[in-house]
Amino acid sequence: MDMLSKKLAIVKSITGEYDDMQELTVLVADRDEKAISYIPLTGRAKPGQSVLLNTTAVELSLGTGGFHFVIANLDEPESSMSPGGHIMKLRYTPYQIKCFAVEEQGSKYHEQINAFESLEKLPVAVGTLHSQLVPFACTAKKLMPGKSIAYIMTDGAALPMYLSKNVKELKNKGLIDHTITCGNAFGGDFESVNVYSAMIFAKQVLRADIIFVCMGPGIAGTGTKYGFTGIEQAYILDAAVKLGGTSIAVPRVSFADKRERHRGISHHTVTVLRDAVCSRVVVPINIQDEEKLATLEKQLEGSGLSRLHEIYRVKGDSTKAAMDEFGMKARSMGRGFDEDEEFFKSASGAASYIAEVLL
Repeated sequence: MDMLSKKLAIVKSITGEYDDMQELTVLVADRDEKAISYIPLTGRAKPGQSVLLNTTAVELSLGTGGFHFVIANLDEPESSMSPGGHIMKLRYTPYQIKCFAVEEQGSKYHEQINAFESLEKLPVAVGTLHSQLVPFACTAKKLMPGKSIAYIMTDGAALPMYLSKNVKELKNKGLIDHTITCGNAFGGDFESVNVYSAMIFAKQVLRADIIFVCMGPGIAGTGTKYGFTGIEQAYILDAAVKLGGTSIAVPRVSFADKRERHRGISHHTVTVLRDAVCSRVVVPINIQDEEKLATLEKQLEGSGLSRLHEIYRVKGDSTKAAMDEFGMKARSMGRGFDEDEEFFKSASGAASYIAEVLL
């Protein structure tokens, strides 16, 4: 059974260009379509060149923004890897890549990581959607401008960090200080083999004041209780506790989502915090509307989350002010702040908790 749809195309124009990624207009079977080329994987494409595309997601009408992905530049098919690094990601696939992982024996950080004892209550906020990163980072930098933030991107969704324009903009504006890609995710400032050592590296080497962990763009879900990649939030929260950190769950909250299972507190958050996580963690609630807060409190009580975890009511909301101050926009499930403010406020609530209680 074929799992991959491939098409030949000609590059017509470059519509967007970054250090690590190009957005292209390509001619596919007499039609102009969009494609993404990751420069570290396939090189820099030029107009007129022939490329081989992975067209699978577009043909399935999945949420990739209508982009195909360049598999190979047929006019420049050969390349040589840069020196250094022995850890493979995307292992045993035709696209396996080598990286220099911070933990590996040849790393200058190897001994520092080996000397780790504890996160020493370092705040570790763990989300489930990539769109939670922007409101969290903006609020954290507004409330705690001198504190450094390390963003750890997991392999629960997009694997190349290059895809995230949010990360590019946050980095350029100094709203996140360091990025680490763990597992099979790649393309961060630093690479690690798993989320444990990524957190250890953030503490031991980067001296981060705050860690934020979540996947890249493109959560996968199936409509079943446990069948969504955001369930990784549970074991990451547990990992942070085991390593001696202050583990903070970023709840997924919305009053704009038409799907009943995602209204108020999402069933994803309930599943993680009631049925999957093993540790008691902090759950910040950042809702000011009394009617909506009452709905949330009823859900927290009915699901047992009020008993299982430390529910913290945020004292003051800075989400919109912070995002406006730094000129950052964000969307989640196609909705912006004005359309779904509780989602973005709930994402930033962890930053408010850290500012109000920990730092």
